[in-house]
Amino acid sequence: MKVEVREIRKSFSSERAALAGVSLTIPDGEFLALLGPSGSGKTTLLRVLAGLDFAQTGTILFDGQPMDAVPARERGVGFVFQHYALFRHMTVARNVAFGLEVRKRAKPPKAERDARVDELLKLVELDGYGHRYPTQLSGGQRQRVALARALAVSPRVLLLDEPFGALDATVRKSLRRELRRIHDATGLTTIFVTHDQEEALELADRVAVLNQGEIVQVGAPHEVHDDPVNAFVAGFVGEANRLDGEVRDGRFHIDRVGFPTAAPAGPATGYIRLHQLVLAEGDEPGLEARLERVVFNGPMARLECVGEGGRALEAGTSRERAMPLAPGGRVRLALRGGHVFPRT
Repeated sequence: MKVEVREIRKSFSSERAALAGVSLTIPDGEFLALLGPSGSGKTTLLRVLAGLDFAQTGTILFDGQPMDAVPARERGVGFVFQHYALFRHMTVARNVAFGLEVRKRAKPPKAERDARVDELLKLVELDGYGHRYPTQLSGGQRQRVALARALAVSPRVLLLDEPFGALDATVRKSLRRELRRIHDATGLTTIFVTHDQEEALELADRVAVLNQGEIVQVGAPHEVHDDPVNAFVAGFVGEANRLDGEVRDGRFHIDRVGFPTAAPAGPATGYIRLHQLVLAEGDEPGLEARLERVVFNGPMARLECVGEGGRALEAGTSRERAMPLAPGGRVRLALRGGHVFPRT
């Protein structure tokens, strides 16, 4: 189902709008991540889409049909919350079937409901767990039950509000893969709220970055990471060193080093990714720094350093090059590019 958001405005107080004229089009079958810090408006937008909140102005359309006056239960939306909201006194099977059992119209017969529950438990890889209760499941398994329950009513669009926020890192990674597999299997239009950039970049077809109630950039994961439109996106999406310098003669300068840039001349801030700040080769110019710590991550290593004036620097290198380095030693870090924006 195609989802359109047109000039949605929503305020909870007179100080600042939670949504300040948000517009967005989500094609049928797309997996879209809404990414932003706390208070950016991403959950408010999801709740307006679901019909759990209503905007003051603007329009929501599902396949061209206005939804503004349509109650949540009639929108054909499946919603998965961060906290599973399962009924503790019901079995897993009853939890999954709940939306089908409470239908006032077109309630399917019990045999059909049972078959649908069995189908969904297989889809979320909980086949054989139907007789258990939520308290007998792990956190990851409970979230799978919540996802199956949202899918039971055959929604036209699936909305997920930070569904992995209460889970540990290992379980989150596993469930991310499962969620993408389920999305591909069902073909549902899926909108996923997260403040975790790794989740957004790994899962989504496109990412919409929000800040202070506005969408500041929409694009494929590699686009928002590799080609940020402003300083906020550059600093929020992906790890980066934030270094003040100056643009002169088409180059961004920090101390005696720099790199070419199309940014306008004047004071500027460079957002330098770890792979762009590296150990200098030979007599290559670089920023002098003291190595504080080496963090190994598989074949790569992160060098945590302190430069002139106490400036924190983080550089990337291979495990092999990092092995001989010792905390307290001096290193020289070369700049191999970055994203540059006028200093504000």
